[in-house]
Amino acid sequence: MTTFEGVGAASAAGGIAVPRSRWLRVIPPILLTCIISYMDRVNIAFGMPGGMSADLALAASTVGLAGGIFFIGYLFLQIPGGRLAALGSGKRFIAWSLVAWALISALTGLVTEAWQLLTLRFALGVAEGGMLPVVLTMVSHWFPDHERGRANAAVIMFVPLAGMITAPLSGAVLAAFNWHYLFFTTALLSVLALVFWLAFASDGPETAQWLSAAERDYILNSRLAEQEAARGKHGVSASFAAVLGDPAIWRLIALNFFYQMGIYGYTLWLPTILKNLTHGGMGQVGALAILPYLGTMAGMWTTSHLSDRLGKRRAFVIGPLLGFALCLFLSVRFQASIGLSYAFLVGCGFFLQAAAGVFWTIPPKLCNAEQAGGARGLINALGNLGGFCGPYAVGVLIQHYSANMGVYCLAVALVVAAAIATTLPARCEH
Repeated sequence: MTTFEGVGAASAAGGIAVPRSRWLRVIPPILLTCIISYMDRVNIAFGMPGGMSADLALAASTVGLAGGIFFIGYLFLQIPGGRLAALGSGKRFIAWSLVAWALISALTGLVTEAWQLLTLRFALGVAEGGMLPVVLTMVSHWFPDHERGRANAAVIMFVPLAGMITAPLSGAVLAAFNWHYLFFTTALLSVLALVFWLAFASDGPETAQWLSAAERDYILNSRLAEQEAARGKHGVSASFAAVLGDPAIWRLIALNFFYQMGIYGYTLWLPTILKNLTHGGMGQVGALAILPYLGTMAGMWTTSHLSDRLGKRRAFVIGPLLGFALCLFLSVRFQASIGLSYAFLVGCGFFLQAAAGVFWTIPPKLCNAEQAGGARGLINALGNLGGFCGPYAVGVLIQHYSANMGVYCLAVALVVAAAIATTLPARCEH
């Protein structure tokens, strides 16, 4: 029995096993597409120490800006993407996105000036902006609340999987060729992913021809029950203006902002940190970067499983955030020992996305079904500005102070995110 099958089989109503084919048909195309999107956005982390920074004569602050400006562009399609997936076709939206990712990645391999790189990184952010709210909304169409933490975690597993693929692939490409081919490779992978997406992705159970009647009834009845239950709660409803006026939504935005500072500050500077720590070549750096992402997979599954089982959401957001911050701090504190410092960087990997699957179960508890897609987009759009601030802040601190100060900055941001999580309302719980 596969992992996805086990998750599906474990869900039962009244002792009757719930059909589980959607775990094997819905998650894989979404997961693959997310992996490609993440590879497109983080391959620059390997390209910079692999010769790109030197060839383009980039200062550390400009390197950080190139990593972070992606998230300024990322703002634009967040809310439209979430609303489109709720009301229209997420499948069509992602298909056109893949076309754009391939083109922009190929052009990035041809840049000769810093302004060209910054322009294309901004454009890539625009092109990827609707991806996460679209796929999370698609997941909410397929999986009831009691399965959604695990389903979200399965999708957000793209982060460690992409890291595990990108690290050795980038190291191998850079060792054999140069940084230009790194971007050409990801462009080709986007085209291949487009073919797979068009063949297998489905918007929802209403239109999926492969879905059994029993499984379709289970999904639709579960969604109807959730909507009926939500009408009896004091969640946000009425209009998107009401979403904007809910303080709990703004707390989620702030929490996500500081969380993303830590995530992308760590992710986009990890290859450089490893290179400086070990003084090895890019092939070695690529190999060392695999283990933290293996830890990420373990952290995500452990946290989402415990959260779904115990019905606790806030605690399983706060704990991983504090664990991430502590490991960042200790990786610097013990950097005199390469092995110990690396062990704490692997610990960072364990906590990197451990809170993410749990975090994204919270917005539907604060909004009705019609507004949840737009709320996800708003939270992801404004929160992901932290993805700009984290890498850029690290670059500025490296240039003017030290690499250690950059890492400490990320640890402080994560502690702030944990503090905000403690203030979330009780209705965020299971």
